[in-house]
Amino acid sequence: MNATHITSRDNALLKELRRLSQDSTAYRKRGQVWLEGDHLCRAALARGVRPAIAVFSESFWPLAPVQWTQAAIKTIVIADALLSGISALESPARMAFVIDLPAIPALVPGTASVILDRVQDAGNVGSILRSAAAFGFGQIIALKGTAALWSPKVLRAGMGAHFALRLVEGVEPDALDALTVPVVVTSSHTGSALQEQKLPMPCAWALGHEGQGVGAALMARASLSVRIEQPGGEESLNVAAAAAICLHASAVAATSGQPQAAAPL
Repeated sequence: MNATHITSRDNALLKELRRLSQDSTAYRKRGQVWLEGDHLCRAALARGVRPAIAVFSESFWPLAPVQWTQAAIKTIVIADALLSGISALESPARMAFVIDLPAIPALVPGTASVILDRVQDAGNVGSILRSAAAFGFGQIIALKGTAALWSPKVLRAGMGAHFALRLVEGVEPDALDALTVPVVVTSSHTGSALQEQKLPMPCAWALGHEGQGVGAALMARASLSVRIEQPGGEESLNVAAAAAICLHASAVAATSGQPQAAAPL
């Protein structure tokens, strides 16, 4: 694979890559996504994604595995200092891919899902995506006001989970009426204790804004409300931690032979 060597920091392509790397919503305008680091790049390749552009630092280019150097439609090599100028990381990676933004898929009504209701911290969103992929929840439904799912920070926190999930973002609450699985909400103050519930599976776990929790429109659609007991006395859990606990509980219930509740729709 022939590579294009770029030496000018004023190169137009480098300016576009800098926007993709540093602007959380630039991917929506350009229709492309910045994946920085070999872990994310490897995860994309493992799911059959072909990069539009592969970017390598000059120091890493001679060492890069052939499956990476030949993976993309276009390959560029740039000075290490130029890659540092593109990256938003304190310690920039040695390589990156640019992939075409996947089309937003249609919502699948009957699949195990996670609903994100205005969850705004990118680290929380990425962590929730990792838990969803790990515990068999294949669809993420992000309501408007949620952090941009394909932003660089969410991608880094997701650690490759994006490529194992159906990601539906920019959703209005009314679209949830199409779901045929029960919606389960978490609350720090209301509902029955998680361990006392027969959890429906498949279901859609709803996780809310870090400060305000699940909104009224989503609460009205809930079939079940649960709380996570905290004997240590804390007021509430981080939403990503709560997600991991709840999704794991559903996964365990589904595989342990526990009778699944037929929660009303």
